Amino acid sequence: MRRTLPYRWSARKLAAAGLLALIGLLITIDGWADIFHIAWVDEESSHIFLVLPICAWLIWVRRLRLRYCQVKPSYVGVAIIALGWAMSSFGYRNAVQALFHGGSVLVVVGCVITVLGRDLLLRFLPAFFVLVFLIPVPGRIRQKVSIPMMSTTARITQTVSEYLGVPVERSGNQLSINGKPVGIVEACNGLRMVFALVLVSYAFAFGEPLRNYVRLIILIASPISAMLCNVVRLVPTLWAYGFAHESFADQFHNFAGWAMLGVAFLTLMGIIRLLRWAMIPVGHYTLAASV
Repeated sequence: MRRTLPYRWSARKLAAAGLLALIGLLITIDGWADIFHIAWVDEESSHIFLVLPICAWLIWVRRLRLRYCQVKPSYVGVAIIALGWAMSSFGYRNAVQALFHGGSVLVVVGCVITVLGRDLLLRFLPAFFVLVFLIPVPGRIRQKVSIPMMSTTARITQTVSEYLGVPVERSGNQLSINGKPVGIVEACNGLRMVFALVLVSYAFAFGEPLRNYVRLIILIASPISAMLCNVVRLVPTLWAYGFAHESFADQFHNFAGWAMLGVAFLTLMGIIRLLRWAMIPVGHYTLAASV
C-alpha cells in the first residue's frame, strides 16, 4: 500500500490555506478596498494593478521549487498575522495610511504561511516581497519626489525637442509649443512611470535566470530608465498637443504611458542578450537554478 509522504502538497492543505486567506481578507477588507480605490482614482498609484499579476508570474517561473517545499503549519505565519493586525489597527486609529494598508497585506500573507509553512516564504521570497508595491506611497513622499522630477523632466523635454528642431518655450515647469501652453509635465512628472517601471524591472530581474549582481544593477538603474522613458513619451506627446487635435493628444498620452512598459521590458531583454553575446556571465542556465 502506497503511503502519503508528510509535508507534501495536497488539495486539503491548499483549500485550508485558501480559506484562511479569505478569512484574513474579509477581516481586513477595509484596507484592501482602500488600496484598490486609491489605485483606481489616483493615476500615480495605478501601478498597483500590476502587482498581483507580477506576483503570480514570479511564482510560476519558480514552480519547480514547489516540489522541494515542506508544507506544514508554521508559527511564523501566526507571527506575521499578529504583526499585520497590529500595524493595520495602529494605522487605522492614527491615520497612518501606509501602516493601515501594509498591515492588511501582511495579514493575508500570514494566513497563507500559517498553513503552508515558512519554507514557501523562503523559496518564493521575491514573489512575496513584490507585494510591498501594493502599499500606496504616502502623499508627502510623492510630493518630495515629484516636484524635482517635474523640473528635471521639463528641462530635458525642452532640450530634446529643440535638438530635434521643434522649438519649445519653458516657464518653470510649463512648456509651450506652437504657441500653445501644455501642462502635461505636472500630469506626467514621471512618478507613475517610476513605480511602474521599477515593478517591470523587478519582474524581469527575478523572472529571468540572472546573477544577483545583474539583478542589483537592473534595480538600481530602473529609476533612471523610468525618467528616460518618460522623456521619450513626453516629447511626441508634447508635439501631439502642439500640432494635433486635443482628443487625439489625450488618447496618445494615455496609450504612450502603458506602451513604455513594453518598451522598457524589451530593452532589458535586449541588454541581457547583448551581454550574453559578448560572453559576459549574466545568469544561470538551468531552470531549477534560475531564481
